Amino acid sequence: MADCALGERLRPHPHYDHGLQAKLARWNHDRLAPQTPCADWLGELRREFDLKRIELDYLEATRAEHIARAAAAPRDPDGFVAWFEALKETGPGQNDPLFPWLAEQATLAEMRWFVEQEAAGEAGFDDLVALSQVKLPARAKLELARNYWDEMGRGNAKGMHGPMLENLVRTLKITPQIETTLAPSLALGNTMAAFATNRTFAYHAIGALGVIEMTAPWRAAQVSLALRRLHVSAKARHYFDLHAVLDVKHSEAWNKEVFHSLVADTPDVAPYIAEGALMRLQCGGECFEAYRRHLWGGDGKAPPA
Repeated sequence: MADCALGERLRPHPHYDHGLQAKLARWNHDRLAPQTPCADWLGELRREFDLKRIELDYLEATRAEHIARAAAAPRDPDGFVAWFEALKETGPGQNDPLFPWLAEQATLAEMRWFVEQEAAGEAGFDDLVALSQVKLPARAKLELARNYWDEMGRGNAKGMHGPMLENLVRTLKITPQIETTLAPSLALGNTMAAFATNRTFAYHAIGALGVIEMTAPWRAAQVSLALRRLHVSAKARHYFDLHAVLDVKHSEAWNKEVFHSLVADTPDVAPYIAEGALMRLQCGGECFEAYRRHLWGGDGKAPPA
């Protein structure tokens, strides 16, 4: 029993288990891609069952860390929105010192590594919104539709957000790969994909997406400053320039049209929205810490002189 207990203590947290996160990342890449009928559909179904069980076990294990804090979220709409907005200052990973350092000191090689990690963990906000809006009440669904339309460049291919990030990746001549991506970065994308593809976690997905919109602008602005300082072209850095501004408006709309309306209609969903937000923030915070450890060395708590 002592050996078993020791093994449990030494086992890495799921966010830092690269084997687990790589397995889920490869599965997400495969299952979300357009496919054709498979002759061995029964074998694929068994494989999907095994991976789905791993995915849900992962979600429940990491969810357990946030249930108590999320349960304290108010269940009246005004109170909930105020609680949610406070996460911008009190949530995990907020105001991380990594980002001012990127803006002021990071070299081009360090920025290339950072963008590679971020791109590898990107689950595709447009697809996540599309998956998450299914069967939502009309008011919330309409706001997600407006957000999706912005993500899609309002019908203009040059304005699509996904290709903007891909353009930056090409400009910096990097090739994101699962094998060289830190486990917390993979965990972030895997968590978002799991929320969006499991309707049991529909409200978690809404909370996670909304908290991205609320907290991303400050970080995006710092990354944009770093890229500008390093003479990366305006076209290549446009993804971060855009999100530094547009997500502020998106967040205001989410708080009013999505969170306020959902909690007003069904107060009992408030803790699940809150759990999703906290889980997403935790993933981000652990990414930033892992990035600092890689870029700064040591415990990652103090930037290099």
